[in-house]
Amino acid sequence: APLAKHRVQDAICRGRVVSVTSANRRTLPPAKLLRPSSRAGECSMKAAASGDDDKVVVKEYFNNTGFERWNRIYSEDGSVNSVQLDIRTGHNQTVEKILEWVDEDQTAAMSQTFCDAGCGVGSLSIPLTERGAIVTASDISDAMVKEARERANAVLGEKAGNVTFTSSDLEEIAGSYDTVCCIDVMIHYPDEKMKEMLAHLSSVAKSRMIVTFAPYTLLLGALKSFGSLFPGPSKATRAYLHREDVVVACLQELDWTVKRTDFIQSKFYFSKIIEVTR
Repeated sequence: APLAKHRVQDAICRGRVVSVTSANRRTLPPAKLLRPSSRAGECSMKAAASGDDDKVVVKEYFNNTGFERWNRIYSEDGSVNSVQLDIRTGHNQTVEKILEWVDEDQTAAMSQTFCDAGCGVGSLSIPLTERGAIVTASDISDAMVKEARERANAVLGEKAGNVTFTSSDLEEIAGSYDTVCCIDVMIHYPDEKMKEMLAHLSSVAKSRMIVTFAPYTLLLGALKSFGSLFPGPSKATRAYLHREDVVVACLQELDWTVKRTDFIQSKFYFSKIIEVTR
């Protein structure tokens, strides 16, 4: 039963899936409770609070136990169970698909600039740099950034100078880049925060964005609801599914045009990839 419970939770999307546990819930003192009459303001404040709370939880998680778990998953070695192995395979397929698109238009080979927002351990940043891109990569987790930098130095040789890794909140990213990538990040944030993040990434992207998210479907929505009934101590972040039409509408409002999409699916990993240009 415990294994089935964790599989249901891990199956929700791409694997960084955690239901809301009692440790994650916040109980506001009576003095801070909102009056039911101000529903619009209440919804707005709750959305903002939710996004901010999630950011704190995500940073804490991926600097501690989450780093240990996901560093193993994002490695070719290490002890992983069958669910984690499946998630590793799905994540690798997502990276391979994005690299396939990049190879088709030769943007990395032409030494164009790439921003990898939420770079993790460098799964995308490093192969982009190997192909000739100039990469600026960041992650909210100091531990992830340290690991990514070590991997890059071990693999890239002289090209290691063409990638920069920094610890940074996604919304603090500055500069201007030919392509902005954001892979397996949006699952940690609700719709309103997701829209804010896309707007900021759009402001630093010149000609292309490639983003992924866990798509909402009736099946995945049901799995998420079912999994949330079984909070597990090994889970530490919330998982958010996003409707594809909502994501696309947000990107279109930011003056982007969808060029192509793909969907990566395995038993326990689900990721929608969208490439937009302007």
